Amino acid sequence: MTTEERKTDIGPPNYEKFLHPIIKENYGKWKYHETLKPGVLVHVSETGASIYTVRGGSPRLVSVDFIRMICDLADKYCDGYLRFTSRNNIEFLLANKENIDPLIGELNSNGIPVGGTNNAISNIVHTQGWVHCHSAATDASGLVKAVMDELYDYFTTMKLPHKLRIAVACCLNMCGAVHCSDIAILGIHRRPPNINHEALKNMCEVPTTISSCPTAAIRPATVEGIQSVEVDEDKCMYCGNCFTVCPAMPIADPLNDGISIWVGGKVSNARTEPMFTKLAIPFIPNNPPRWPEVTGAVKNIVEVYAKHARKYERVGEWISRIGWPKFFDLTGLEFTKYHIDDFKHAGTTYRKTTQIRH
Repeated sequence: MTTEERKTDIGPPNYEKFLHPIIKENYGKWKYHETLKPGVLVHVSETGASIYTVRGGSPRLVSVDFIRMICDLADKYCDGYLRFTSRNNIEFLLANKENIDPLIGELNSNGIPVGGTNNAISNIVHTQGWVHCHSAATDASGLVKAVMDELYDYFTTMKLPHKLRIAVACCLNMCGAVHCSDIAILGIHRRPPNINHEALKNMCEVPTTISSCPTAAIRPATVEGIQSVEVDEDKCMYCGNCFTVCPAMPIADPLNDGISIWVGGKVSNARTEPMFTKLAIPFIPNNPPRWPEVTGAVKNIVEVYAKHARKYERVGEWISRIGWPKFFDLTGLEFTKYHIDDFKHAGTTYRKTTQIRH
C-alpha cells in the first residue's frame, strides 16, 4: 500500500520552495562569506559555487508600485529571487556577478540606497506609530524617515567601529526591538488614561478592564453614581493596555506624550553576552514632521561612538569600557534623577546568553 503525499492549504508553504537554486543545492555546505563593498556580499560553497547578495534599504510603508518595481528588478537581474531581512532590508540574490553594478545603479536611480552591511547602520526596525496603532505615543514611519535621512551616510558606507542597530517603538509595549538595540527610540506616555465615565458604562466591561492592567493600577469605583473605574497613578506605567479593551480610557496626550532615547543593547553573544538598553535621554517632546531634537540626539550619540569606540566594539561594550559618567561627558547629555535605576528584580537574574561559565 502506498501513501500519497498529503495536500493541504493549512499553514505556510515549505520554505525550500522559495530558495535560490544555488542556495538549495549548497544548503549546509557554505565555506565562507565576505563583503565585496558596502551592501554587497558573496557566499562561497565548498563546491566552489557562489551566490551574491545586494542589500538595499526599504521604507516602512510601501505602495503597490514600489513592490512591482523591486520585483521587476529581481526578474531582470536575479531570476526573481529576493528576500526581506528581519530589519526590513531588501536583499537581491544574484548568481551572476556582472549584474551587481547595473542593479545598484537602478536601485539608486529609484531612490533605494545600498548598504547596511558589516560596520554600518542597518535599516531601522520599528513599529506602527500613528499610522495604525491606537496606543502610540509617537510616530514610527515619519520618525524613522527623519532619522535615517540624517544617518544616510552611515548606511551606505562602512566607517563605524562595528555594526550599529537602531530600533523604534512607539510605546513601551515594545513591538520593536528597543530593549536590545544599540540605540533605541521609545515613545512614552506620561499621564494615566483619561477616563470617560459616562461612556465607560456603555462601552466597557469593568472586570475585563481591571484585569487588563499588568500592574493592578485599575480598581472599580463609583463616580457620580456611575459604576466605573479609577486609576492609581503611582502604579500606572502608561502602557495603554486598558485602552485596548476599553475605548473609554484613551491614553494619547499631545502635550505630554513624547520620546525617550535608550542605548547599549545587543542580541549578539559575540565577545560579551547580550545586553539590555539603558536610559540615555528621559524625554524629548514630539515635534513632527521632522523631529529635529530626536534626530540631532541620535546623530550625536552615533558620531561620539564612531569617534571614541574601538574597532569591533558595539555601543554597549564601548559604554561598559569607558563607564557611564564618561558616556554622559562625551555626549553632553544631562544626567537626571530619571537615570537612577532602582529596579531590583528579574532584570539582574535573567539568563541572557548561551555562553557557558563554570
